[in-house]
Amino acid sequence: MNILVIEPGKRPYEKDIPDTLEAMQETVGGYIQVIKPFDDNVLLVCDEEGLLKPEQKQNRHVDSRTVIRGAFFLCCEDGEDFTDLTPELMKKYKDYFSAIEYFDDKEV
Repeated sequence: MNILVIEPGKRPYEKDIPDTLEAMQETVGGYIQVIKPFDDNVLLVCDEEGLLKPEQKQNRHVDSRTVIRGAFFLCCEDGEDFTDLTPELMKKYKDYFSAIEYFDDKEV
């Protein structure tokens, strides 16, 4: 599955991973949580316990109020399945998340 990975302090990058729960968990560093914060067919997959892990650095704002901690990735959905991020959406979200955000470690 072709995904876009966004890690704290790094620029987004494309990655091919197997379409398995284990590969997804390895990418985010824990149990996965899926959210759909955008208006298009894109899923954001992150560590469901990211807010509870102090070692997880704040990563990016998804909207004006929500900050994701730790690594996350974007993919598309096809019904109940995860699928490749399309080339158009890959470019859109590479641009969207291209700015590296820096946070005060004391922020929550």
